[in-house]
Amino acid sequence: MSISKTRQKLVDVARQLFAKDGVANTTMNDIALASGKGRRTLYTYFKSKEDIYYAVIESELERLSDKLDEVAARKMSPQDKIIELIYTHLKMIRETVVRNGNLRAEFFRNIWMVEKVRKNFDEDELELFRKVYADAKANGDFDIEDVGLVADITHYCIKGLEVPFIYGRIGHGLTEEASRPLVAKVVYGALGKNGRVLK
Repeated sequence: MSISKTRQKLVDVARQLFAKDGVANTTMNDIALASGKGRRTLYTYFKSKEDIYYAVIESELERLSDKLDEVAARKMSPQDKIIELIYTHLKMIRETVVRNGNLRAEFFRNIWMVEKVRKNFDEDELELFRKVYADAKANGDFDIEDVGLVADITHYCIKGLEVPFIYGRIGHGLTEEASRPLVAKVVYGALGKNGRVLK
């Protein structure tokens, strides 16, 4: 097994144990045993449980980042792309939290730790929004004076919606299909969509 595959296996096993038993109740020995690797192998890749916890969060964020890149690469109008990016971000965060069982409590309890690991993901997402907005501005789709500022605002608004979205507190029972036109109206209005008819 290659170095990267061995490391990924350790991260996957740790994620499953953290999700099942919680981070506090999982030991490095548990991870070594469950992965079928020795403690020596585990410590070759990770100095501590905190290191492997960071790696688990990074791995989950990479899944989200890959999905956002996939959406950004699609051929669609910038208006539709922004809405798709917003919903993809929120749905993937919810899916990540839900699939991680006991680990989700750690996501909320140790938010400062998650934020530390999340720094690279956030920067990548900001860059993605800057590119979509810059292209849309160049094409005359959006009336934006400061692309960087609009990307920052979009990113932090989405981030602020994560917890309410996870708990189903946005729209009080609205389906995604019902909420999309309302979200689009807010987003397009804020972006100064140039006199084009909304879908």
